[in-house]
Amino acid sequence: MNIKSIIANRVAKEFKDGNLVNLGIGLPTLVANYIPEDIEVTLQSENGFVGIGPAPEQGKEDPNLVNAGAQPVTINSGAAFFDSSISFSIIRGGHLDFTVLGALQVDEKGNLANWIIPGKMVPGMGGAMDLVTGAKKVIIAMTHTAKGNIKILKECTLPLTAKGRVNMIVTEMGVMEVTDKGLLLKEKNPTFTVEEIQAQTEAELIISEDLKDMEI
Repeated sequence: MNIKSIIANRVAKEFKDGNLVNLGIGLPTLVANYIPEDIEVTLQSENGFVGIGPAPEQGKEDPNLVNAGAQPVTINSGAAFFDSSISFSIIRGGHLDFTVLGALQVDEKGNLANWIIPGKMVPGMGGAMDLVTGAKKVIIAMTHTAKGNIKILKECTLPLTAKGRVNMIVTEMGVMEVTDKGLLLKEKNPTFTVEEIQAQTEAELIISEDLKDMEI
């Protein structure tokens, strides 16, 4: 299992039967492939539908069925399509149980930066600002570092998407919960030591007394 699959598989284990979940662009969309078969989760896409299924088999893509990142998807029985006003009414109305997003940076206070690197062209800020404000729980699904650059910081240096809205961070190295005292390392990838994880994390990690191995 590759790094992105490890992250997506672990995120999917957070969901419970009946949850309404938004999956952000990029790595988070992979989570749809790992939803446990014994629970029913409804996936929402901000471009206007609920009922996303796993990625289609190669060669069976429907160009009319794409998620917010323009990636081909499948739909489950009972799916519904609607315009952006309804989609963002769901998001802004507090109806999402989870949103799963990527990040450029996240810090120990639960601040998130994921929409722009100053000086670089971006297509638009997307729906992240609405999602992190409207969802009941925000999970960041991302690689622990990017080209050797540390992404989990004491304080974000890039323009913020939102302040204090992140609840959990899942990387290939472990699972961290944002608490009032800082980042609590709850699970670690058994192939890494706590010292190795801390070395790739600027924020000081609080090690759970009940630290578990992450399922990989």
